[in-house]
Amino acid sequence: MCGRYTITVSLEELLLHYWISDSNAPYQQPKYNVAPGQMVLAVIHDGEKNRLGELKWGLVPSWAETTKLAAKMINARSETVWEKPAFRKLMERKRCVIPADGFYEWRQEEGRKQPMRIVRRDRKLFSMAGLYDTWVSPDGIKLSTCTVLTTAPNALMEPIHNRMPVILRPEDEATWLDRSERDSAALNRLLRPFPSELLEAYPVGAQVGSVAKDDESCIAPLASNG
Repeated sequence: MCGRYTITVSLEELLLHYWISDSNAPYQQPKYNVAPGQMVLAVIHDGEKNRLGELKWGLVPSWAETTKLAAKMINARSETVWEKPAFRKLMERKRCVIPADGFYEWRQEEGRKQPMRIVRRDRKLFSMAGLYDTWVSPDGIKLSTCTVLTTAPNALMEPIHNRMPVILRPEDEATWLDRSERDSAALNRLLRPFPSELLEAYPVGAQVGSVAKDDESCIAPLASNG
């Protein structure tokens, strides 16, 4: 699964990476411990251009009666996404990417769980594949939400966890965002484990387990935390 991640790059870096000329996204400071239920930065394509904005992490399908599903829908399994009513139509027309520069997972070690941060070896920004939808409450309030797609682990992730987020290859980002692309076979080809040789993992302190903790100490290698 993917339940925590980081996004510490500047707004300018985000706009440059996704070819966005301007944005009203309220991105003011790095986030070292993004958690479900929070507002997260996401990129969609509106049919003409990429747009950067905020979505609430935890999908509430447009047809849901309440928002209670959100906590159970922070992730969607890519292998079955076409089979689930909550995701099938979104795969056709409401795909997004969630920018990140690292994500956390907990590795089981001798009866305890050791938090690990997984990053690109070159420390560059990457895009997690996501889906989004807009739910409207009975009194007309709109809530736009998202979920992160997951896939089988690569060789690096196997000792840590049995799932990992779908990290899109840079050359596949435009295809994923393209609303006119609805071929399931073509889209499924993008939902592969990211090459393990391009990633690395390192242990971090237990403080990342608290959503209240959000500072540079969250990403510091464990040996440097003492």
